[in-house]
This record gives sequence, structure tokens and C-alpha cells, in this order.
Amino acid sequence: MRVARVAVLAKFLANGFIRAPFSETMVDYNPKAWFSLILHSYSRHVMRTLRPVLVAMGVFSFVICYVVLDVFRLHEKDLHSTIAMHQLLGIVLGLFLVFRTNSAYDRWWEGRKLWGNMVNSTRNLALKLNAYLPTQDEENRSWFAMMVPNFVVMTKEHLRGAVQLGELDIADMDILQQIRHARHKPNHVAALLYKRVNALYRAAQLTDAQHMNLDKELKDLVDIVGACERIKNTPIPYSYSMYIKKFIFIYIITLPFGFVTTTEYMTVPIVILISFVILSVELIAEEIEDPFGRDINDLPTDELSAKIKDNVREILM
Repeated sequence: MRVARVAVLAKFLANGFIRAPFSETMVDYNPKAWFSLILHSYSRHVMRTLRPVLVAMGVFSFVICYVVLDVFRLHEKDLHSTIAMHQLLGIVLGLFLVFRTNSAYDRWWEGRKLWGNMVNSTRNLALKLNAYLPTQDEENRSWFAMMVPNFVVMTKEHLRGAVQLGELDIADMDILQQIRHARHKPNHVAALLYKRVNALYRAAQLTDAQHMNLDKELKDLVDIVGACERIKNTPIPYSYSMYIKKFIFIYIITLPFGFVTTTEYMTVPIVILISFVILSVELIAEEIEDPFGRDINDLPTDELSAKIKDNVREILM
């Protein structure tokens, strides 16, 4: 039984400390409200995610305590356990976790800056189109008012890895089918925008300077997609991720042996608490290193896409 429990724990830890099986939206909160943050439901979300590991660690610690204290009847005078090794390893582990969390947050913050640039670039594009296109040109205004937000929606879905076309606002079914069959959907929508701008230029509805200005804004949009793809497709180096998970596993699996004769059965809650703290930090780092998904800490790309759509339509329509 003890071997089976240890095997279960090892399996959970080896699989990346268990990812949340469901999606939530980003939390809007007051960072100064201590009491509400302590009791916030996200703590329960973390507990649901880590519960199998914590239960396994609790059972494992209890078994160690039972074998040492009740089976072999070893106490502090017979076997003096010490946490000196864990104190030294804890310093190194703390440095690793700080670097891990900072690296993940840098990726999250860079993604937020890129989506801030997306908001600005789409506004600039819409404002320039509004200035360049005649007020009575409802066809082109309506087309750009639909396709610019569609580019943002396709970028959001492309970064999530499972593109949903239900949010697209397209009246032309031929264009919808083209996007459906395109391998890189944001690129296809950007190509349609380029073609439409170039058609306006060839029809002498845009001057050379106006065409260059619109080209710059379109280029910025494509550059943002590429930068977001760089974050998504470049994970933390494998060797580093593998080493820190092994380090955490060894650290928490040996904790009961350091406490057992000193704290006896109090070792069980102590090990569970330490495991919760360490694994929670690693779990949060895993969650925010890819900031474009649907986890509770990921970027609010749905809200930003809706904001862009409202802004572009307000400007052009």
C-alpha cells in the first residue's frame, strides 16, 4: 500500500503537478482587500487542483510516522531526525522558485504589453481609415469595421490552439470558408486587409502617403502576432523545468524523515502545509508562462477583443 501511494504521488508530480481541468475568466480584484483575498474562491480552486498530491503526501507522511514511531518505536532519543539538510536545500529551492516565477511573470507581462499594442494599433488603423475614406463610402467602412476585429479574434483563437469561428462577424460566406480552410488564420485575415487597402490604392482612393501609413499599421498587427507566437511556442527550457520538478519532488518526499522523531504525528500537517506552499508557487508559474489560454490568471483576451470591436465600430460606423 505504501509503495502504491508513493507511485501515485510520483505520477502526479511527474505530470506537471496537475493542471486545472476547467477554464475561468481573469479575476477582477482589489489588491488592498486582504480579507477578501484570503477567502477568495481561487484558494479553493488551487486546493481542488492540488488535493490529490496533498492527500498522497498526508498519507505518505502518516505511514512514515506510524512505521517509525509505532512499528519500530523509534523516538528522538533513538533516532534524532533533523531538518538541517532541508534548510540548506530550501535556500537553493527558493532561488529556483524565484527565478521560475519571475521568468513566467515576464512572459505574462510581455504578452499583456503586446495586447496593449494590439489595442493601440487597431485604434490607429481605424482612425486613419476613418480619415481617409469618404463618409458616404459605407461599403468599405463596414468591411473594415468587421475585418479588423475579426483579425483580433482569429489571433486570440490561434494563440489558444483551437480556433472557434463562431465569434467572427462575416457576411461573405466565401471569405468565411477561406478562413476556415486556412492553416494560419490570422495571416489569412491580414492578407485580406492588405488586399483591400491595395485595391483602394489602385483605385486612386488613397494617396501614396496614406497607403504607406495604413501599411505601417497592418505591419504592426502582423508583428504582434509573431511576438505572441514567440512567447507561446518557446517554453521554459526542458532541462530547467525537469530539474526543478525533480528537486521539488525530492525535497517534499524527504520532508517526513526530517520531522518524524522531532514533531511526531504533527509531521503530517507540517508536510502538507510546506507541500502546498511550494507546489502552489510552481503551479502558478506554469499557469502564467502561457498567458493566452483560458486559465484564471491568463490575459483577458476575450474582453480585449470585445473592446477592440466596440472601438473600431464606433470609429468607422
